[in-house]
Amino acid sequence: MDSSLDIDDVRGIIEQNATRTEELIDSYIDRKEQLISLLQDIQAEYNYLPRDVLTRVSEKLELPLSQVFGVATFFQAFSLKPRGRHTVMVCMGTACHVKGGQRLVDKMARDYGMKPGETTQDERYTLETVNCLGACALGPVVVVDGKYESQVNPDKLDKILARYE
Repeated sequence: MDSSLDIDDVRGIIEQNATRTEELIDSYIDRKEQLISLLQDIQAEYNYLPRDVLTRVSEKLELPLSQVFGVATFFQAFSLKPRGRHTVMVCMGTACHVKGGQRLVDKMARDYGMKPGETTQDERYTLETVNCLGACALGPVVVVDGKYESQVNPDKLDKILARYE
């Protein structure tokens, strides 16, 4: 079975995304003060904030583009680059670093070709590092999609990520 898309399939996907984007923005048309909520909804839809969509938000809500981008870039939860379907956070606080946190980051770089803040080419994983997750006694700690994993070593990381293949 051929899984490739023809031009009509691509056009259909683009039109569907445009329609969904318009619906999202329209649902906030009278609630400009809830820009953050709208951006959260858009990011949930696309897994990041596409620039053309932010421009459309600015136009439809009649907000300065600088304000929309200001909010989008101020909050670390928002991303202007495509993100992976799964977010892998490696704690780099002192305790986790001493217990091998850097080895986990190095492994992700080696095995998946990504550095912190980057996403794999297949958009499966986005790697993030954090300063502390508050679980120092359990380090090194890795969080995948909000699920905490303790005392992670490179072999355990392989097993954890295999669950998301």
